[in-house]
Amino acid sequence: MQLSSLLGHTQEILSTILRFEKPADSLLDSFFRSRKYLGSHDRRFIAETSYGVVRHLRRLQAVLDRSLRSGEDTLLEDDRILLTIVAYMRMARTSDTPAVADVTPRIKSDRLKGQIEAILPRLLKNVVEPSLLEGEPLGVRYSFPEWIVDGLAREHTAEEVEEILRSLNEPAPLTIRANTLKTDVDTCRRLLKAEGVETARTTISPLGLFIRKRINMFSLKAFRDGLFEVQDEGSQIIPLLIDPKPTVKVLDACAGAGGKTLEFSALMKNRGEIVASDVSGFRLDELKKRARRAGASNVRIKAVDSLDDLAESYSASFDIVFVDAPCTGLGTIRRNPGIKWSVTPTAVEEVSTKQKSILMSSAVLVKPGGMLVYATCTLLKQENEDVVDSFLRAQDGFRLVDPGSMMRRLPITGAIDGQFIKLFPHRHGTDGFFCAILVKSRPV
Repeated sequence: MQLSSLLGHTQEILSTILRFEKPADSLLDSFFRSRKYLGSHDRRFIAETSYGVVRHLRRLQAVLDRSLRSGEDTLLEDDRILLTIVAYMRMARTSDTPAVADVTPRIKSDRLKGQIEAILPRLLKNVVEPSLLEGEPLGVRYSFPEWIVDGLAREHTAEEVEEILRSLNEPAPLTIRANTLKTDVDTCRRLLKAEGVETARTTISPLGLFIRKRINMFSLKAFRDGLFEVQDEGSQIIPLLIDPKPTVKVLDACAGAGGKTLEFSALMKNRGEIVASDVSGFRLDELKKRARRAGASNVRIKAVDSLDDLAESYSASFDIVFVDAPCTGLGTIRRNPGIKWSVTPTAVEEVSTKQKSILMSSAVLVKPGGMLVYATCTLLKQENEDVVDSFLRAQDGFRLVDPGSMMRRLPITGAIDGQFIKLFPHRHGTDGFFCAILVKSRPV
């Protein structure tokens, strides 16, 4: 497909994505399903360019504004999106740098068509000029809202804040977890190679593999046979640290579609009992399919309206209650860059209130001497330490566990912050994760 047409398709989908009403991946999926004529190269260009624009949106818009002169700065929204795409392509140094002839057919405003020959060279020059944004706040240079930058700055040095922002702008690797109920890592690698998929071992998780080239993993026979699950390395690490024994009873309190549920099942060798609960019936239906494919037979699925529904049947029943709490997901920005712009400070306040309620409801389900694990994939203290501190003030029957001995099970450093576990993309190459491990006192 000609570059001009690709720009038009990208402009069209970005006009929807940039409303930030739905996740970009689901919008792109619908967009491609309704346009079967797009080839794999075209789909890759549209998807990668769309994600790139969202990832660097604030920087690109700042450069665009600096490139416009008086009389040029009143742009139709579609034309502004088009020029932002052009700026991203130049910033990313793609092989196809748009020329005036590629851009002009896509312009909606007649006035802009007459100005594009003057604007385009300035824009293409400015977007790669390192001095243009000197002195601008980190939020502009790394394309983050100021409130996120300020939140990180309250917990980290200025140098580390910049490292975190830079790392969150790097696309996440495609990572899978070998399902040890059916295979081992080396066999999984060999079978994937037979299907033309090259892999590398993950550096921390003993169960993980990096996929060297992005492909549709769900189309592979190895996937259909249940030999692996797509799962970030950081997500794999939390169950490995908990290390549930085959004899225990586990509650995955916010199981969702069950990535960690299935890992618990594999670590427990399909023994013991795992109860997976969630308020989303749709996600639990997906878990049922995944569990069948994975051969996970020790998982019982319980749909609930709230965790309080479990109190009567499961009070003080579980050796381990795992709360993978709903959160803003700011630790997953590498793979979901739209989160930067869709999450607000108000949303953080609302979700932290919900997290406190979930943790309180989970406490009654832990047996004396049992473990309560609170985890999120966000980076903000308000959703992490503050939630745990609030819980401990209200529940004197629990204490934090020093995670040092658990961390020695894995080749990982720099992940302990006081009595909490924290994973960061700039330190560990994973999504951002937080984990607190608490133990319930035994009766005297």
